[in-house]
Amino acid sequence: MRALESLSKQVLGKKTDLLRTLSYVVINVNLEGSDNPREGDCPSLRDVGPKILSNLVREKSFESLAQIGGVKRLASILMTNLENGLSGDETDLMRRTNVFGANKYNKPPAKSFLSFVLDAFKDMIIIILIACAVLSLAFGIKRHGLKEGWYDGGSIIIAIFLVVIVSAVSNDKQGRQFRKLSKESSNIRVEVVRDGRRQPISIFDIVVGDVVYLKIGDQVPADGLFVDGHSLRVDESSMTGESDHIKVDSENPFLLSGTKVIDGYGRMMVASVGMNTAWGEMMSSVSRDLDEETPLQARLNKLTSLIGKVGVSVAMLVLLVSMIRYFTGHTQDDAGNREFTSGKTKSGDVMNAVVRIVAAAVTIVVVAIPEGLPLAVTLTLAYSMKRMMGDNAMVRKLSACETMGSATTICTDKTGTLTLNEMRVTELCMGKEHVSVDASKEIATGIVEVLLQGIGLNTTGTVHMRPSEPVPEILGSPTEKAILSWGVSKLGMTMDDLKQEWEIVQVEAFNSEKKRSGIAVRRRREQVVHIHWKGAAEMILAMCSDYYSQSGMVNVMTDEARSDFRTVIENMADKSLRCIAFAYKKFDGSLAQFHGKLEEDGLTLLGIVGIKDPCRPGVRRAVVSCRSAGVNIKMITGDNMHTARAIALECGIFNPEEDLEHEAIVEGVQFRNYSPEQRAAAIEKIRVMARSSPFDKLLMVQCLKQKGHVVAVTGDGTNDAPALKEADIGLSMGIQGTEVAKESSDIVILDDNFASVVTVLRWGRCVYNNIQKFIQFQLTVNVAALVINFVAAVSSGNVPLTAVQLLWVNLIMDTLGALALATEQPTNDLMLKPPVGRTEPLISRVMWRNLVSQALYQVIILLTLQFKGSSIFGVDKKVRDTIIFNCFVLCQVFNEFNARKLEEKNVFKGIHKNKLFLGIISMTIILQVVMVEFLKRFANTERLDWGQWGACIGLAALSWPIGWL
Repeated sequence: MRALESLSKQVLGKKTDLLRTLSYVVINVNLEGSDNPREGDCPSLRDVGPKILSNLVREKSFESLAQIGGVKRLASILMTNLENGLSGDETDLMRRTNVFGANKYNKPPAKSFLSFVLDAFKDMIIIILIACAVLSLAFGIKRHGLKEGWYDGGSIIIAIFLVVIVSAVSNDKQGRQFRKLSKESSNIRVEVVRDGRRQPISIFDIVVGDVVYLKIGDQVPADGLFVDGHSLRVDESSMTGESDHIKVDSENPFLLSGTKVIDGYGRMMVASVGMNTAWGEMMSSVSRDLDEETPLQARLNKLTSLIGKVGVSVAMLVLLVSMIRYFTGHTQDDAGNREFTSGKTKSGDVMNAVVRIVAAAVTIVVVAIPEGLPLAVTLTLAYSMKRMMGDNAMVRKLSACETMGSATTICTDKTGTLTLNEMRVTELCMGKEHVSVDASKEIATGIVEVLLQGIGLNTTGTVHMRPSEPVPEILGSPTEKAILSWGVSKLGMTMDDLKQEWEIVQVEAFNSEKKRSGIAVRRRREQVVHIHWKGAAEMILAMCSDYYSQSGMVNVMTDEARSDFRTVIENMADKSLRCIAFAYKKFDGSLAQFHGKLEEDGLTLLGIVGIKDPCRPGVRRAVVSCRSAGVNIKMITGDNMHTARAIALECGIFNPEEDLEHEAIVEGVQFRNYSPEQRAAAIEKIRVMARSSPFDKLLMVQCLKQKGHVVAVTGDGTNDAPALKEADIGLSMGIQGTEVAKESSDIVILDDNFASVVTVLRWGRCVYNNIQKFIQFQLTVNVAALVINFVAAVSSGNVPLTAVQLLWVNLIMDTLGALALATEQPTNDLMLKPPVGRTEPLISRVMWRNLVSQALYQVIILLTLQFKGSSIFGVDKKVRDTIIFNCFVLCQVFNEFNARKLEEKNVFKGIHKNKLFLGIISMTIILQVVMVEFLKRFANTERLDWGQWGACIGLAALSWPIGWL
């Protein structure tokens, strides 16, 4: 009663909204203080409201928790069995959701389509085009009247409208895609105990009262209270900004949603979910920035800006030269008379001439600006991201798509990435002798009993015996599952009996630095403490002074015996087995004398098991593919030298014919102790780093980057986070990866398979290659059009290509061209070229060669037509200009085929597979026919006869042999 009275004062004292509840509540108080509600004890879930629970954890209020009666009493009020969890009944779960809310937060409203449209109008290119449109519209109406004078200016406005709409639609679609990816990436699987069974569920399905398992690398899924566990430490920097790691135990039981577990393991009872947590409130106000600009986009924007400046400069030059020519009397009208004579020419004629000159300059600005270039990159990245999702790669950061194409080195994990992560115990050694893993009867009963304690108690896994199933359900890490499965099936272990008989006194949790875990236990109602260690075989062996023989005799660990055990470990490792050893010691003093620090010497070796984790099918082929692509693969593993060598040999990472073993395979400590100069000299030859720590992995990434490599790193553990962040591309594992690792990565590999890493590499190269194709195609158009219009404007004062025609070429066709070239699929040919690397220019020498040759050909042909076309074809100026326009467009159509393959002669290879490319080419040709034959007044064209069409096609088709040459 005092607790309830105090809580009511606490709530009334705060200026918060009170929950509307019944005028009174009857509580059946369990005076015996049982952990679990008895039948007939039915406290209401509303006895402690969401606000009280939320403030309790958020403010870490020990006083409020004490007033409630502690964690066990709160569990009783929430009708939670701390051992068996909730019942899992749908009605109960729904009731809890209704009272306390769902474990979801209200996301900020998505950016509207209109806001994307407004953002597009802020672009400098669009602003320049709007200025050009206004000038062109004003001059056109003045010169030709409203009926026909709006064509040029109006077409620029239509073009602006199309650019803005396509850009806004693309960004809106990309935003939707990001939100979908965000939803998928935030749908974390967590382990809870329900109906006495440990089971994985979605983070969104957690309810108040759930008992959740936490281990290293997990994100705390909701606000909660510590139930039990060992060495549990959390990183609360995401919530409090403090970098210190907070120890969580019965003295400090508060766990905040969104924080990360960095050591130990434990269980928590959920107290607040969703919007009732500080994390939920914070996330509801955070919107993801969809305007992320990748390095490539930044470079392209600079290129576009540079081209725009060149275009404006050329236009100003044309304006200046044309004005000088006109006012000095060097221009003639259609009749061949001098256009301007000082004091004689009418002011209206002068104004019309000036308007015409300015309109020509505006047209040059329009042709110079590559409107479709930034849009092409957005389309390419959006398309590639969608396709990569289908290939088991979820892109979290846009820039990773293009950067992956430049990767020169991939540092990969072993377990689960190169291997299947389906571990099983295949060998057992006791007393220097190999024992069949099935022959538990051959081992002395006393040893089996002690060994089972080490297996069943010194573990973070669980064994759940299901009544209707003959095979138990085993949960935990793959290594734990393999050992527990062996203990249950071969040694007859009953985990429930062990837990009832033994009480855990102290735990030292496994982490990748120590590579071992320890536990101190005592038999219930006894004072004697037993210490068990389990971990990497050679490390446990170094801690032992005795060993058990198979018959149960204790023998002294002589130097000879230690050497024999090392040989056993090496032989197992040479078969690519992971070696795990078990050791044991009885503490000399009583429980009262045990001060919590587990002794690490004077142990007795119980046995060594060899665990097989087969290589994934296709890994060797993927490694060969990478090496042929000039990408180095380096395997970084915690296994010993022999196991690492065997796996590297099996996967093709280490080749004894090419690599010197002492240079190619090193241990982490050896690499760590190199001087910076030695490290830089050795790094290129290293293929495998065994017995490595996360710091060694980070050191290798830093060293590779200093040498100029573009580094991709795969990782799944919490301790991999620094290396994932440091790398140019961080690739985390979607199945075994911890939330900390995923948060630190750029791409999540959904199936944990190294072959998918290679697929990402192929896609990265494809993205980069497709963008290069389009840049070459676009710049060829711009350079040719700029030179033609500049020469024609300076020489005759007239431009052969009007604003409408240039916008058609520059925008509509280029946007379609972007789609055609952006949707080229990755091919195996991409993996036969060396990587681009960090310093390679965006426009390569090959691209310059192709660009200059095609642009030069187009300029020669079109200038010939400009000055001699009328006499060659026997046509007037208007038909000649139409032939120039038609020939120019068809040159781009044929050149689009050349752009498909930057370095190959056969540009038609695989073209039948890209139906979108063929469809876009067909659409472009149809639209061009419509422009020439049917939009005479708007496009300023004349109809062409069959001969003229044939001549245009023939001249344009010469682009193919020029490209081939």
